[in-house]
Amino acid sequence: MIRRNLYIALAALVLVACAPKERDAVADGRLPDIYPDYVGVTIPVGIAPLDFSLKGADAVSVQLAAPDGTVLRSAGRVATRFSRKRWAQLVSRSAGDSLTVTVSGLFDGRWRRFAPFGIFVSPDAIDYGLAYRMLEPGYEIYSFMGIYERELGSFRQRALLENTQFDGCVNCHSFKRGDPSAMSLHIRGAHGATLLTRDGDLTAYNTKTDSTLGFCVYPYWHPSGRYIAYSTNSTRQSFHVQPDKLIEVFDLASDLQVYDTQANEIITAPQLKQPDVWETFPAFSADGRTLYYTAAARVDIPDGLPQSRYNLMKVSFDPETGSIGQDVELVFDAASRGRSASFPRPSYDGRFLMFTLCDYGTFPIWHHESDLWLLDLQTGEIRPVDEVNSADTDSYHSWSSNSRWFVFSSRRGDGLFTRLYIAHIDADGVAGKPFLLPQRDPQAYYTELFRSYNVPEFITGPVPFDRIRAQKAINSPERVPFGFRWSD
Repeated sequence: MIRRNLYIALAALVLVACAPKERDAVADGRLPDIYPDYVGVTIPVGIAPLDFSLKGADAVSVQLAAPDGTVLRSAGRVATRFSRKRWAQLVSRSAGDSLTVTVSGLFDGRWRRFAPFGIFVSPDAIDYGLAYRMLEPGYEIYSFMGIYERELGSFRQRALLENTQFDGCVNCHSFKRGDPSAMSLHIRGAHGATLLTRDGDLTAYNTKTDSTLGFCVYPYWHPSGRYIAYSTNSTRQSFHVQPDKLIEVFDLASDLQVYDTQANEIITAPQLKQPDVWETFPAFSADGRTLYYTAAARVDIPDGLPQSRYNLMKVSFDPETGSIGQDVELVFDAASRGRSASFPRPSYDGRFLMFTLCDYGTFPIWHHESDLWLLDLQTGEIRPVDEVNSADTDSYHSWSSNSRWFVFSSRRGDGLFTRLYIAHIDADGVAGKPFLLPQRDPQAYYTELFRSYNVPEFITGPVPFDRIRAQKAINSPERVPFGFRWSD
């Protein structure tokens, strides 16, 4: 691995050294057509260099200027390759202001210098990194997939767990407000289990009981760390014959429940386990006293699927007793608008709740019309987040620990593969232009990456996860059973 990295570094130096120097550039008043589109984005201090390529150019030369006059330059045959150290210094001294980016390109032997643009550097901090699933296209068998950790200040990615270590699917990872020491992780297949890690302890659980529908999935931690809300779902998939649609994932049944980690008991209530209502995607409020979720009236499948529409709901929760409130409240009536809500995620400062809205169903990740919406929990205002939405799928999202950034998955690049975008959001709920997760030579990286990102979650530090220990626990037949009780 060390030798391979050395070869890559040497190759990159050769490419930069061989790049022709900019000279006698002709001014071009247009903005440059760069990939990724970083024109006018808002970034945090501590983000990895935003390398990019210039469409149609035989070479690219870039100058970054900080407000204090400090300049960083990069040139390359294919893409920029900014020094990580010098990039970090330049971005750090620009916090609260903008970098000025001037791009020149070599076209048919002549240099053209494009109109400069700005990149705003927010003073709001961002978390250490992201954890996400990456998986290949595959619908009938468990293709290659894993849970990975990415440090946002660099390009380092580390596998936490991959399904080459066992026979099955790894999914539904969740952290307590980004705390890497508290994680829930689900294993599906012959070695099915829910792994819980807390302060170095790792336990494999059997989360299905005689009184519940199935295994616990779609976890969301209570801010105290004592409880984890789960849904339990009977999930199926089908394939479309229309050229603009590929796959539909849907539930035949689903209920909600709360796991008490101290008592090792599943807690549920009749109002969250209605036979004619499908409840799913739970999420605790910032103060831990409200449980948000989405729910739809049961329909006949498959004929009724286009009429399956989920509303945003809530019910009270008492963390002292683990009791679930009797009264279910409608928060947002998506069905009356002919829409369906998914993935409610409250901000940790208690101000907002972001969710996904599509035309129907509960899995918007393959719905091209899917967009992000924002509910102001103080004013009740609900609006689409037009600042970040695109003409293609924008779906799963999560908040940074300080509620000033969010990450979301989108198929805006090619309509097929999901990529990750990060956006700033201020205290009033106004979002900045999102930026694609940075990579070295991003054009080549994303073009050659035949895997999708899935369920991105912010983490505040490296995840202390022993993958060999986890592998042994998964492949062992031993499982700790969950108890069960009805809410008082």
